Amino acid sequence: MLIDARNIGIRYIVGDIKNIGLKDYVIQKIKKTHEMYEFWALRGISFALKKGDMCGIIGSNGAGKTTLMKVVAGIMRPNTGTMKVQGNIAALLELSSGFDGDLTVRENTYLRGAMLGYTRRYMNELYDSIIEYAELEEFQEYNFSKLSTGMKSRLAFAIASLIEPDILILDEVLAVGDAAFKVKSERRMMEIIKGGAITLLVSHATDQVRMLCNKVLWIEKGVQQAFGDTAEICAAYDEFTKKRIEKNKSKAILMRNS
Repeated sequence: MLIDARNIGIRYIVGDIKNIGLKDYVIQKIKKTHEMYEFWALRGISFALKKGDMCGIIGSNGAGKTTLMKVVAGIMRPNTGTMKVQGNIAALLELSSGFDGDLTVRENTYLRGAMLGYTRRYMNELYDSIIEYAELEEFQEYNFSKLSTGMKSRLAFAIASLIEPDILILDEVLAVGDAAFKVKSERRMMEIIKGGAITLLVSHATDQVRMLCNKVLWIEKGVQQAFGDTAEICAAYDEFTKKRIEKNKSKAILMRNS
């Protein structure tokens, strides 16, 4: 069981007909205003994780964290480099992905399980535990769309974490929900780590990353800044964030005074 990423790059062609549509493409061609250029969402990302590792993925909004997790999960193929992944993956990349708003909580639980490759018999065995863990006993026949964001988060996390995957990917899911569930989910994360799974946690909360993760990958604007020691990298990221906030405040003051 491992993850081995080497020189991962994801490239988009901005202005491609697939992105702007045929009508706009023709209009721009006639007006001779059509331009195409490359945009690298990720470039030169390399890291390796083994059994029992929990890696925090940090970086500013738009840094490319979710894109990288899609590459790990096999949803996207890199334009450059190689991604080697061994083991069964459970990925929570978007809170509502894999759920149908018109189906009930019960139906969605089985649907998500099926999407992860589990049999109905196996989900029958786990169903009560999932609902109890998510604290949704009274909402089993509610449509998923009627749930609060916190409830959706709890259900998604419960399904992903209780099926005991080899590799668990969590993209900001633990940021949603009350304090009590956060404590419970973090406790479950520790159980998963002790069980030997590889876990990737995308988070803006460096205090959470410090507590849970033994490794950290820091990305900014699609470029790898650092990979390795949790304490050292989190400290550098906090300092980077502090300076960026101070810079933005200074710009705001200058704009108000101009």
